[in-house]
Amino acid sequence: METILQKLFDAVLEGDFDGVETNVTAALEAGLDPNAILNDGMIAAMREVGVRFEAGEYYVPEMLIAARAMQSGMVLLKPHLQKTEQKSNGRVLMGTVKGDLHDIGKNLVGLMLEGAGYEIIDLGVDVPAEEFVKKAIELKPDVIGMSALLTTTMASMKTTLDALDAAGLRKNIKVIVGGAPVTDTYAQQIEADGFSPDASRAVNLVNELLGR
Repeated sequence: METILQKLFDAVLEGDFDGVETNVTAALEAGLDPNAILNDGMIAAMREVGVRFEAGEYYVPEMLIAARAMQSGMVLLKPHLQKTEQKSNGRVLMGTVKGDLHDIGKNLVGLMLEGAGYEIIDLGVDVPAEEFVKKAIELKPDVIGMSALLTTTMASMKTTLDALDAAGLRKNIKVIVGGAPVTDTYAQQIEADGFSPDASRAVNLVNELLGR
């Protein structure tokens, strides 16, 4: 049993799509608990990906490939998780702010958070403040993540935070920001709850904010 999970762990680390799918299937056929397959095989591997990234052993391409390989396994595993009512770590609403069409960084953060057991709702790019507010009221996320890659669109983060404040949503929802021009200082200026310079540390940040 442990051998299958180790093989699955290694396949995620290596970004081996076929290996992930083969070992998820083998683990299910062997009767392993779907939650164990997720937590001990795939989430543990994504945690190791984050460790290697922070140590300078992995870079963005390796992180992206590993996260996508894990997603290919999740497609096979999700129907079985739904039967066992796997509880997510929390719900994260994400989007690139109004005026900005960049999404690679945002997508990677979403993949890494999903790999850490969070439910991700991605609003896409060029998301106006009103849409963040509307979806926050409707979906009740634990965290909202905003991304901007242009200095000219960073102001939309402040606009969105103000709109969330006006709607009375900041009491129950943590808001994090990121993107190439964004800094911790800027995050503090606009009164966001947190800033992350990369996808790996975004997972740690969300875990800390939610006490996971």
